Order: sequence, then C-alpha cells, then structure tokens
Amino acid sequence: MNGLDDLLARMGFPAFADAQLVELGMAGGLALLGFGAGWLVKQRLGPRISDWLHGQEFEARGPLTQRVGPMLGWLSVLLVIGVAGAVWPWDPYALLLLDTVLAVSVAALVRNILIGVGLGDVAALTGAFVALVVMLSRAVGGLESLQDRLDAFGFSIGARHFSLLTAINILLTVIILFTLVRLANRVLKRVIRGNEKFDPTQRLLIEKISAVVIVVAAFFVGIDLLGIDLTAFAVFSGALGLAIGFGLQKTVGNLIAGIILLMDRSIKPGDVIVVGDSFGWVNKIGVRAVSVITREGKEHLIPNENLMTQEVENWSYSSRTVRVKIAIGVSYDTDLRLAQALMIEAAKESKRVLAEPAPVCWITGFGDSSVDHEVRFWITDPEGGLGNIKGDVFLRIWDKFQDAGIEIPFPQRDVHLRDMPDAKPAKVAKPKG
Repeated sequence: MNGLDDLLARMGFPAFADAQLVELGMAGGLALLGFGAGWLVKQRLGPRISDWLHGQEFEARGPLTQRVGPMLGWLSVLLVIGVAGAVWPWDPYALLLLDTVLAVSVAALVRNILIGVGLGDVAALTGAFVALVVMLSRAVGGLESLQDRLDAFGFSIGARHFSLLTAINILLTVIILFTLVRLANRVLKRVIRGNEKFDPTQRLLIEKISAVVIVVAAFFVGIDLLGIDLTAFAVFSGALGLAIGFGLQKTVGNLIAGIILLMDRSIKPGDVIVVGDSFGWVNKIGVRAVSVITREGKEHLIPNENLMTQEVENWSYSSRTVRVKIAIGVSYDTDLRLAQALMIEAAKESKRVLAEPAPVCWITGFGDSSVDHEVRFWITDPEGGLGNIKGDVFLRIWDKFQDAGIEIPFPQRDVHLRDMPDAKPAKVAKPKG
C-alpha cells in the first residue's frame, strides 16, 4: 500500500485508508441519480424537443435533431453532478468519483455533438477521447501541466504564439459555435413558421436575414473568445473586398438578388413561372439559386441574378387564375351553334375547369377544310400541368361529337384524271448506205 499511497500523495490525495466511505457512498448515489435523470430526460423530453425543432417537417429530420435526446440526457447528468460537486466540500475521493462521472458525461456529450454536426464517427470518437483526457486531467489536478505541455509544441510570430493548445482551442470554438448556429437557426425557423401573422414569403425572408445575422454574430463571438485583435483583419478585409469585386461578384450578386426577390415578393415559393425554356413551380428560393420543379420532375436551379435581369413569366404573381385555349375545327356542313354548345359543355364537365369565369367558344376563322373554333376556359392550378387538362377536354369533345354525328374534318385533295391525246408513233431513221 505504500507505493499506492505515494502515488496518491503525488496526485494530491490523502492515504486511501483516510477516505470518507460515507461521502464516497453518497457520491455514488448522486452519480446513479444523475444517470437516472439523464435517461428520463432522454426518453421523455428528448423526442418532444426534437419534434418541436422540426415543426411539421418530420421527413427532413437531420442528425443534429436526432441527437437532441442524448445531448439533453448527458446535459442533465452534467447539471446534477455539477451542482452536487459545488454545494458541498466533498472528500477528495468522493470528489474524484464525481469528477470522473463528469468527464464521462462531457465525453459522451462531445461525441453526440460531433456526430450531430456531421463530422463522422471517427472524428466524434477522437473528440470524445480528447475531452475525456482533459476532464480526467482536471480531476487529478494535472490540467495545468497538460496545458503547459500542449502549449510547448508551437512557434511564435511576432507577439503571437501558435501552439497545439491554440489549435485545439480554435477547433473547439468552431465546433461549439457551429453547433449553436445550427440549433439557433432551427429554433428561429420553428418560431417563425409557427407565427400566422406572416405569409410564406415574409417568413422565408425573415429566416434568411436571421441566418445571416446569426452567422455574423457567431463570427464576432468566436473572435472575442479566441482573443483575436480585430485590427488584424484590416488587411484581410481589403483582400476580401478585392475577392468580392473580382472572383465573388456573381456569388454576392445572387445573394443580394435573392433577398430582393423575397422583399418585393415578385417571385414566391409555389409560384408557377416560365424562364427561358424552363416551366414549373418554384420549390424554394435559396441563397444562390431558385429551385424550379418541372412537370417532368426535373429540378432546375436558376441563379437569382437571372431572375432579376431576364424576362420572367409569373403565372401566379397577382392571381393564380390562368386561361387555357384549345383550337378545334368542324366541317362546313355542321350545325355550328350545336357544336359550340357541345364544346362548352365538355369544358364545363372537366374537374379542373372553373365555373366562373365560364368557358367560352368562338369562331376564329374559315379554313380550307374546316370552320376553326377556339375554346377558352380558366384553371387555378397551373402547377398541375396544361397538357393533361387540354387532353381531358379534347377527349370529352370527341365523345360528344361522336354521339352528335359531328365531323372533325381533315385536309383532303381531289385528283381529276383527264384523257391523254393519242400518242403518234415515233419515226425510225433509216440506216445510210
């Protein structure tokens, strides 16, 4: 036991025989209480918080929100053990037990956070191991020695010293801020989408602006936590301005164009638009491009700047009502008024055609072989497609014309054969000689 007592003495602990077993048992009970509280929070509160962060978008559940339950559970363990360790002057061995539980909880929390932000299992296990070593070093009083050794591996540039400890601090700060930014965006998105005072376009605009504000705020918080002097960014800001002016001009232009589109509400998610050869409805307005889904299921990503500079047909800008026209010809011996009535009746029977404004039918001209008509009707769901509604009305007209004996003519050509004059026999030249 002398060897063990010597090791414990070097670590700042009294002899093991002097340990307060009652306090050690109390610390063990508190550790079990902390684990029980963490399990209860994970099972009961975790799924509800995860669903609340997502709102109604259950199909878009990401790895971070899936880890909300385990993170809350380990945070509960940290809370119970942290409060217990602070409110009582524990025996060193009891405090060591609490600090060990605290280290395990921190390591598990770090692992869940790193997996949640998408860094993978290897990076998560590495981060958890580093956190465990750091917390255990703190528990046995060796944290300052560990920091000194990490800080020794480095170099100095002017008044700044860069070391392995600096790299670890930067990495941890970036991971923590990145996680907080993602969580803050999810919470704000849930709050904004739950507010019925804003229409979908206003909600999307507030989400975009809030995301930019959160990222900028996190950047300056990180600068302050790392102790970086903002004057050091004077040269960097000039270089960044040149980069934006030359290389990132299109990117920044698309970002600003997207914000302008949301502010003036000329294009909104759900609108049916035509840009060049692309026809479809707007799925979402992103930072760089607008997603337009066509009837074929193809998703076109159109840069925001193109929508600001090119001509865009918005079929649902001020109203979602769209007029559809189809051309039909009937033969000259047809009762035109009956044919027109049948065409209007066929259009009214189609499910997607509006009763008001009512369908109409007009003569548009007298063709070579038919009397040309145009049927015009209105729909309110252009995203449902135009070809299918035209085909439905055409088929109904065909059925009604067949029942009424109305002919839909097609071009015909008459060929007249005339008698050819009798051919005279050809003269045959006589051979000479």
